[in-house]
Amino acid sequence: MTTRKKSGQDTPDTNAKPRRRGETRQEKKEAAEMPLRSNDVTAEQGHAASALAASVPFNRLKALEHGHDNALAPPAGSAMEPAAAPLTASTCSEINGTVKTGGAAAPGMNAAIAPLDRVRADGGGQRLTTNQGVPVADNQNSLKAGLRGPALLEDFILREKITHFDHERIPERIVHARGSGAHGFFQAYRALGEYTRAAPFAAEGKITPVFVRFSTVAGERGSKDTARDVRGFAVKFYTEEGNWDLVGNNMPVFFIQDAMKFPDLVHAVKPEPHHGMPQAASAHDTFWDFVSLMPESTHMLMWLMSDRAIPRSYRMMQGFGVHTFRLVNADGASVFCKFHWKPLLGTHALVWDEAVKISGADPDYHRRDLWEAIEAGDFPEWELGLQIFTEEQAEGFSFDVLDATKLIPEELVPLVPAGRLVLNRNPDNFFAETEQVAFCAAHVIPGIDFSNDPLLAGRIHSYVDTQISRLGGPNFHEIPVNSPVAAVHNNQRDGMHRQAIHRGRVAYEPNSLGGGCPHQAGTAGFVSFPQPVAEDKVRGKPEKFAEHYAQATLFFNSQSDVEKEHIAAAFRFELSKVTVPAVRERMVASLINVSAELAAEVAAGLGMKLPAALPVAAAAPPTPEVEVSPALSLLALPGECGIRTRRVALLIGDGVHGASIGAVLAALDAGGAVGHLVGGHVGKFVTDTGAEIEADRSLENSPSVLFDALVLPDGARTATALALDPHTTAYLSDAFRHGKPILCLGSSQRLLEMAGIPEPPTGDGRVLVSGGDEVDGILPRFIAALAAHRLAPRGRPPQP
Repeated sequence: MTTRKKSGQDTPDTNAKPRRRGETRQEKKEAAEMPLRSNDVTAEQGHAASALAASVPFNRLKALEHGHDNALAPPAGSAMEPAAAPLTASTCSEINGTVKTGGAAAPGMNAAIAPLDRVRADGGGQRLTTNQGVPVADNQNSLKAGLRGPALLEDFILREKITHFDHERIPERIVHARGSGAHGFFQAYRALGEYTRAAPFAAEGKITPVFVRFSTVAGERGSKDTARDVRGFAVKFYTEEGNWDLVGNNMPVFFIQDAMKFPDLVHAVKPEPHHGMPQAASAHDTFWDFVSLMPESTHMLMWLMSDRAIPRSYRMMQGFGVHTFRLVNADGASVFCKFHWKPLLGTHALVWDEAVKISGADPDYHRRDLWEAIEAGDFPEWELGLQIFTEEQAEGFSFDVLDATKLIPEELVPLVPAGRLVLNRNPDNFFAETEQVAFCAAHVIPGIDFSNDPLLAGRIHSYVDTQISRLGGPNFHEIPVNSPVAAVHNNQRDGMHRQAIHRGRVAYEPNSLGGGCPHQAGTAGFVSFPQPVAEDKVRGKPEKFAEHYAQATLFFNSQSDVEKEHIAAAFRFELSKVTVPAVRERMVASLINVSAELAAEVAAGLGMKLPAALPVAAAAPPTPEVEVSPALSLLALPGECGIRTRRVALLIGDGVHGASIGAVLAALDAGGAVGHLVGGHVGKFVTDTGAEIEADRSLENSPSVLFDALVLPDGARTATALALDPHTTAYLSDAFRHGKPILCLGSSQRLLEMAGIPEPPTGDGRVLVSGGDEVDGILPRFIAALAAHRLAPRGRPPQP
C-alpha cells in the first residue's frame, strides 16, 4: 500500500502508480526482443491478456460435453497461470488500499465466506451514529423551527430512523412462519464411504457446523407455539463442499403425494379468506373439506391428531426427512435413504387441555424452552439414523417409497446410527439469523441426491423461489447465516443486495481472459445420479399410490390405549368445529377404512350415526408387511437423560418448612432438573426458621401447565395461605388431570382434599405423600416419577 501520513491517519496517495516487479536478466532479454510499444499500463495489460488468451487456442472441453460416458464423468476444467497478478484484475490500482478497501483480493479467496464474527456488531461503549456513521448529538427530539415550531424536512437523522423502522419487517414465510433456531454441530459416528461421499459422513468423529430451525407450519409469525400442528425440523449443514439443507418435519409422512396439490393444501389449512379465521388451527371447514376429499391425507391426519402434533418441547420431538433420498458413493453407486432424528431426551407431548392453557399463559412456550435450555448449558441432542435400502428392496414393498404419504416401518428397514446433532449456541440476533435463514430442499452436496418423489420435485423449485421473494432477491445466499463455509466462485453477478465485490472483467465460462477461471470441477463436483428413464410423458400416479389406508391403520394399531383415546378426542374436537355436517360425515366415513373402533368413537362424540365407509381407490389393496410397529408410539422413546431439564414448581409461602424445600431443590439440581419457587406473589417470604426464601414465579403468572411436576410444601401457615389463594385449586387440579407427579409434604395434604384429589391408591405414582421430615425417603420415588414425564395413565383424566 502506498500511503502518506497525515494527522495520524492513513491517506491514499493519489499519485501512486502500479508497481512493477523487478525484472530478471531473462525478462530483460525477452523485453529487448519484443516490438516497441507504448508504456501505457492499459495497453500493456491488453498485450499480456492476449498472450494469456492465446494459450487457449480452442475449448478442449467442448467435445467432451456429449455422450453418456462423459455425462457420468464430466471432465474438470483447467486454470492458466497469468504472467502477472494484475493481468486478471479489475484494476491495476488494486494494490492501493485504504482502511475501507483493504488490499487486493488474495488468490482464490472469497472474503464474503467467513465465520459470522466478521459481521457481529457490539455497541458497548460506543457513541450513537446514523447508518452513515455520523455521530448523533440528540436522539430525543426532532429538528424543529423553534421549540414549538413545525418539524423540518431537512432532519435527515429523523428521516433515516423512521424510514428504516418502516421497513424493518420482511414478508413472512408462507408456511413455517413461526420458528426458533440455534447453532450447533453434527458429529459422525463413523465413515459411511460405502454408502455416500457426502462430507458430513466422511470420517469417524468428523464435525460439521449446523444451524437448525424448528417451526409450526400453519400459523403466522405472531401465532402461538402450542397449536396442534406439524412442526418443521430443518437442518443446514455447513460442509466444505457446500451447504446441505435437510428440510423436514417432526412427522415422517405428509398430506399429499404430488407438489401440484401443495397450494391447495395450504390454502385449505390457512385462515378462511372471508374472515381470516382461525389462526394457527386446523379445526375449520375448509381444511376438513379438502382432506376428506383427499384420502391420501388420512395417514398424515392420524399423526396430526395424535400427541405428536403437540410436543412438550422442540427438544423432545423426532425429526424426519420425509422423502426418499439417494446416497451416492465415490464410485457412483447409489442406494435409497430416509433420514430420522431421534431426541436424546425422548419423545414427550402435551395433552390438549394443557396445550390450550399454555397458549394463554405463555404463547412462546417452545421457543423459550429451547432458548433457556441452551443458555443453561443443557444442550439438546439428537441421533441421526439412516434407513438404507436398495431399489430392488423398494420394488418389493407393498407401498411405493416415492409416495410421501408412506413411511418404511423400522421392522422392514432398521435404522443405521450415523451421528449426533448437538445445539450449543443461541443466535446473537433473532432477525439476522433465525428469521433470515433460508432453507431450500434443492441445496444438496456431492453424495446426496434426489429420488423421483413428485412432492420433493416441487419442493426443489418452490423453496428457492419463495426465498427470492421473501428475502428481496437472488442474493439471499450472501446473508451471513446462509453463506457457506465452502468457497463460492461463479459467474453470477449483480441483483438486489449484492454483497460480494468481484474482481476482474470476466463473468462467463469458458473464458481465456480470466485464465479459464473459475472452471468446472468435473467429477470432483456434484454429478447427478444417472437413473435410467424410458417412460411416456404423462400426468398421473403409479398404481401403488392408490392405497391410502393401510399405513393409517398401522399407525393407529401401534399406539398405546391412551394415545388412541387422544387421537379419537382430537378428531372429535376438530370435527365438532366444522359447521357443515356433510363434511363431518364424509371424514368419519373415511375413518371407517382406518379403524371401525376409531370411527365409531368419533361418530358417537359428534352425535351422529356411523355412515357407510368411503369407497377406496385401490382395486386390490396389497397386504401390508407390518401390522403393528411399536416404534410409531411416543412411548418407544422414553429418553436417556432422566430428569435433566425438567421444570418443577415448588409452592412456598411464609412459614414454609425450609429444610424439606432445600432437600427437594438439591435432589432436582443433582439430576439436572430446574426447580422454581412459586408463591402467592413473586419476591421474598420467611421460612419456619426465619430465613428468607424468594419466589421467582407466582401462582398467577406461572400456572401448573408450565411445569412437569408439582411439590406442595410442609408448613401449617403456608398451607393455610395457599388454601385461601383462589389459584391453588386450579393449580393442583390441572397438574393431577394432566398426569403430572405431585409430591405432597406434611401439612399440605389438606390442599389435595380441597382440590378434590382422591387419596392415592397404592402404586399410583401421580401423588406421593410424605411427612415433612421424611422427604429424603420419598425423593427417589418422586425423581423416578418425574423421569417418566407423565404418569399412568399417560395424561388420562382420573375416572370417577
